[in-house]
Amino acid sequence: MTQKSPAELRADAEAALRVPGQRRIKLLAELEAVEAELRPLVREARRMEVPIRRVTELTAVAPNTVRAWAKQAE
Repeated sequence: MTQKSPAELRADAEAALRVPGQRRIKLLAELEAVEAELRPLVREARRMEVPIRRVTELTAVAPNTVRAWAKQAE
């Protein structure tokens, strides 16, 4: 069996990254869309005095992010 050259090893490493990398890119784009949908809803929930803890339970958005999004409305 012959050993692979460094270029072949790099090509193999890149090929291994391709599928999960594309999946991650797609998921991040989907997450951005969901967050754009959530931002005004989180702002409204905070305006209606829904506790930050409850917002985080319902959305899995970090408390600091909830605070930041709510503050953007001010």
